[in-house]
Amino acid sequence: MKIEEYISSGILESYVLDQLSEKERKEVEKMRVEHVAVREEMEQIERSLEVLAVSTAIQVPEDLKELIKDQSESKDTVPDVRTTIPLYVKYAVAASVLVAITASVLAFDYWNKWQLTKSRLAELITQNFQITERLKSVNQELMDVQSSVAILNSAAFDRIVMNGTDNAPSSLATVYWNETSSEVYLSIQNMGSLSQNQQYQLWAIIDGKPVDAGVFQSNDSGLLLEMKNVAKTPAAFAVTIEPRGGSENPTLETMQVIGNV
Repeated sequence: MKIEEYISSGILESYVLDQLSEKERKEVEKMRVEHVAVREEMEQIERSLEVLAVSTAIQVPEDLKELIKDQSESKDTVPDVRTTIPLYVKYAVAASVLVAITASVLAFDYWNKWQLTKSRLAELITQNFQITERLKSVNQELMDVQSSVAILNSAAFDRIVMNGTDNAPSSLATVYWNETSSEVYLSIQNMGSLSQNQQYQLWAIIDGKPVDAGVFQSNDSGLLLEMKNVAKTPAAFAVTIEPRGGSENPTLETMQVIGNV
């Protein structure tokens, strides 16, 4: 053990207050001889106790002095009356002060630990909330995938493959249309990225006229994208590039894919 740790352990105070076993007292006395720092610390403790004892001295009341004087008139001298409390009482007071200081230090240490515990608890609560939200998101994604798989495998949906035009030969997308429910879903296999002010727009060609079936981005998440319902039987589906938000009529020269029903 380092000298600083030995001094701060409280054993020197216990020695001065005569609270150690004989073995412990011999150890302290040995350390006192061998280490100047220990000796100086013990001298400081003794001086502190002496100052404390003086400051807590109790004056003998005047009437008690008179009583002692009356009882000793037959003698030539008046006995010396001590005007301070006994030494063991002084040490008891000093011990009380040390206990109070120790309790304060421990209370401060526990308070710090409590603050750290509260901070850690707050972190764990935040992490738990984040995990819960992520779990909700994963569950939702799983439900979306299950729903998409059900649509892909359903005989109620017609599958219309839209191949790339001369504008985008490698583009590919598929429409799933339910004639009974009028539902339309889109699967993007390969569609190029667009600028921030552009979007793809799906069209259903009904009776020779294009009908808006919704806008989308090439990076829209999900196995299938839910588009606008198409009630009447279309002859074909096609996708064009339009300004963000979509257009009332398709820009035919930007057509990317088309597929007949």
